[in-house]
Amino acid sequence: MLEVADIFRDHGPAWREANRGHISLDQLKVMSAIESCRTAALGGHVARCENEACGYTTIAYNSCRNRHCPKCQGAQARDWMEAREAELLAVPYFHIVFTLPAAIGDIAYQNKAVIYDLLFKASAETLLTIAADSKHLGARIGFTSVLHTWGSAMTHHPHVHMIVPGGGLSMDGSRWVAAKPRFFLPVRLLSKLFRRLILEKLVAAHAAGRLQFFGTHAHLASAKGFATFLAPLRKKRWFVYAKHPFAGPKAVLAYLSRYTHRIAISNSRLLKADATSVTFRVKNYRAEGPARYTTMTLTTSEFIRRFLIHVLPQGFHRIRHYGLFAGTAKAEHIATARKLLGMQAPDRSTDADSTGGADDDADTPCPCCGGRMRIIEVFERGQTPRRQPSPRPTAIRIDTS
Repeated sequence: MLEVADIFRDHGPAWREANRGHISLDQLKVMSAIESCRTAALGGHVARCENEACGYTTIAYNSCRNRHCPKCQGAQARDWMEAREAELLAVPYFHIVFTLPAAIGDIAYQNKAVIYDLLFKASAETLLTIAADSKHLGARIGFTSVLHTWGSAMTHHPHVHMIVPGGGLSMDGSRWVAAKPRFFLPVRLLSKLFRRLILEKLVAAHAAGRLQFFGTHAHLASAKGFATFLAPLRKKRWFVYAKHPFAGPKAVLAYLSRYTHRIAISNSRLLKADATSVTFRVKNYRAEGPARYTTMTLTTSEFIRRFLIHVLPQGFHRIRHYGLFAGTAKAEHIATARKLLGMQAPDRSTDADSTGGADDDADTPCPCCGGRMRIIEVFERGQTPRRQPSPRPTAIRIDTS
């Protein structure tokens, strides 16, 4: 199967040379990690079937564990989901999306850490404020926010996905205040407050000298130029999207596992690549039926550029918890909510205490005989394993007719 790593290995050196001086250190590190992921460059181990009559042997190379790597996200998502499972409540969950207008998205690319952080803070403050208003829900809520910076075509499109339980604790913490079955909070009101908060925070950040502007946006460095830039945005409607509630806690888990650790494009969407271009699947969210799914072809250089514009600043947290789910009091708040909802505490006694070590990775069934695979050799970065793998096992068809 075609992978982003294949494209980087084949075309990365030439692309880096052609764009020398225009690539950040974070982007270079991501390219290097993806190129090396699950190759001898990172070391690995050799595992052999315990069944001596079989003796099937395989080599497993270490993963890079970079959060932008398409091949590392699956395991990270599973680990994260296991930790979140005990926090689910037996209530409907809502999915709300806050999106930055395209004009602000343009300057966000030059100020990722600052503006992405403002997006998190403004959207969270909006939801917490409206939910606490007695005219609406009148409750203290909790939720998880996940930053995405891309559209289906890998263009720059910063937005935050929020997974919100349908209700919250009363202000005195004595009861659970449930939201309406198919309505959480008024979207138009959320939109107006979100717009005001983002614009206020942007002006404050500009006045504090926290924003930088280059190229065609250099004129925004002046207070007057920035005010002129923001003026039209004060009159436009900003869109906050609220999806229908999920079918239940299990549906929330399934959804989160697809969204929390997603990257700009997965390997499964890649169709073909040649010396000059890359073709991949895209989704047109404005279309319905067969027209919703189509393909796009980009030059290899543009494909790499679009992938790398979504590299986050080092140390930036793209998954955050707010309200009842934030801070050291989270466990207490969840326990209170579960008690008020009449839920039993989760049984954690059977949870596996897995460290994710090499033995856990190797303790898997043999593809030939079903026996247990065990590690027989570990090799370091850049080393060549002494033992060789067995030929790929072939399926044997037994005709019982």
